[in-house]
Amino acid sequence: MENVSAVTSFILTAYTELEDHRYLYFICFLLLYIVILLVNLVLIVVICTEKSLHEPMHLFICSLSVNGVCGSTVIYPSVLSHLLSQNYEISLPFCLLQIYCMITCALVEFTILAVMSYDRYSAICHPLHYHLLMSPRKVSAAIVLSWVVPCVYYAFYFILSTAQQSFCERHIEKMYCMYFELVKLSCFDTTILRFLGPALMIVCPSPQIVMILFSYVRILRVCLSASKQSQAKAVQTVTPHLLSVINFSVGCLFEVIQSRFNMSHIPHHARIFLSLHMAIVPPLFNPLIYGISIQAIKVQIFKLLSSKRSEADGERKQRATAGSCAAVCHASEVPG
Repeated sequence: MENVSAVTSFILTAYTELEDHRYLYFICFLLLYIVILLVNLVLIVVICTEKSLHEPMHLFICSLSVNGVCGSTVIYPSVLSHLLSQNYEISLPFCLLQIYCMITCALVEFTILAVMSYDRYSAICHPLHYHLLMSPRKVSAAIVLSWVVPCVYYAFYFILSTAQQSFCERHIEKMYCMYFELVKLSCFDTTILRFLGPALMIVCPSPQIVMILFSYVRILRVCLSASKQSQAKAVQTVTPHLLSVINFSVGCLFEVIQSRFNMSHIPHHARIFLSLHMAIVPPLFNPLIYGISIQAIKVQIFKLLSSKRSEADGERKQRATAGSCAAVCHASEVPG
């Protein structure tokens, strides 16, 4: 029992292989984090401030960007801190918090994507009843539930399983805490947890998977019987969402592969990318693909950027005018 109570922190051993170029990695991750924050915050500000963008799909995109900021903030500050300080130790409470926040953000993102698929189904298959099916009240409820349900669901499972465990080993071969890696360090038999964890990871997103499949099957049926012009419009409408779903699914596949199989034969840099895929690609990819592909959002982003540039130019001209006036006044005061 002394060994059980002694482990209150863990060592993230993946950082030891980055020590030779840790400042380079620090700069790269810092720039990446700044870019992720920038592109997501621009999208959030544009959608929240522009009333013409207060449509269901745009509000779901805004919620997706908020989740991207939250998920990135769970990982990047910790990674940057470890790289800069060369202290690879992480406390047990923070490790548990990191795992909970990461998995919750993943579940929230998948739930939002499922709701977005239903929105696209309503817009394409029931255009005349779209505003009834996606009324402001229903959209608000969908956004709130897409956050609350995953948080509460995983909190119960996490408290009853992982948070009650005691740990005998300290070394985690990752850059951050992961559920399956932590379970391996338990002092007790975790056979049930090792089977229960993947089972729940399949059961939990099942409603979302069913909703996405149902929506796209119905969209496909409508498109097959529609004109070519309608088909092209439908494809243009669903492409950004479909790419986001595929991107998220690939990230989940990477997570499962690296947590369930031996990855020692994979090059270290490839393992780093695989482990950080969910923190790099979705939060960077989603705002870019929606900001570029959706004309209404793209126009407002350019308008926001151009207005900021005009304000900066105006301030610059005012300073120049004030400076020239001051120079003229000063010259007029000098005796001839």
